[in-house]
Amino acid sequence: MSDRLSVFKTYKLYVGGKFPRSESGRVYEVTDSKGKWLANAPQGSRKDARDAVVAARKAFGGWSGATAYNRGQILYRIAEMLEGRKDQFVREVADAEGLSKSKASVIVDAAIDRWVWYAGWTDKIAQVVGGANPVAGPYFNLSSPEPTGVVTVLAPQESSFLGLISVVAPVIATGNTAIVIASEKSPLPALSLGEVLATSDLPGGVVNVLSGKTAEIATPLAAHQDVNAIDLAGADDVLAKELEIAAADNLKRVLRPQPVDYTETPGTDRLTAFLETKTVWHPTGSLGAGGSSY
Repeated sequence: MSDRLSVFKTYKLYVGGKFPRSESGRVYEVTDSKGKWLANAPQGSRKDARDAVVAARKAFGGWSGATAYNRGQILYRIAEMLEGRKDQFVREVADAEGLSKSKASVIVDAAIDRWVWYAGWTDKIAQVVGGANPVAGPYFNLSSPEPTGVVTVLAPQESSFLGLISVVAPVIATGNTAIVIASEKSPLPALSLGEVLATSDLPGGVVNVLSGKTAEIATPLAAHQDVNAIDLAGADDVLAKELEIAAADNLKRVLRPQPVDYTETPGTDRLTAFLETKTVWHPTGSLGAGGSSY
């Protein structure tokens, strides 16, 4: 018989590549589907949200400027790290969503596969949504996608891991940086994801993970002038309306909540939701005396 004491895990926020406790010092109890205590999660504050924006903005230049191929390599590395910690995520998803270990294992496998799927899109999405445009005149007209900027993501409330991956991965795959508000009821998989990101090659600040009361954290982020877009996947109808109004102040891109089956192949909608299109015009020139042009 072992007489050692169990070492309980202390969950922390993930901001700027580091693991701070909430600025407010608050925590809240996280329970499983049967009401059994699992852990104390940090309850993020408005100050934590502002710190996350600073970190995301600082990381944006380097991440958006990286080659698409490099971003794909980094996302694939994250999938490798997730695979290595699969048992932990199976346990956390089973507790969070009230699933058997076998069903939770299927969900975690799907989430890792989803991450790999988005990793493969990083250097292909430009060919899908960009290209040369025919114009009536002696011009080249070329369109190419560019990331929107800093994106706030309200993670789905019920799908604590597969849904989380499905909304975070496309944001960073296209060169944006993200501030993720974890599921209020089941934040532990999201907080553990922060630990995976910290030990991968992802630069600090590209993804920042906050936990706590969704409305309390999301409200200042929706109104923040240095946040460029917001994904309302985890907001109910009332909160979504309030955040949409706040987001209009600086013309944020808003992705409204909609029914989603996260087990289905996602398509490219979330990849293109936070992309801007840059179009460049360039005059053609004459080649030789014959007057041919290029």
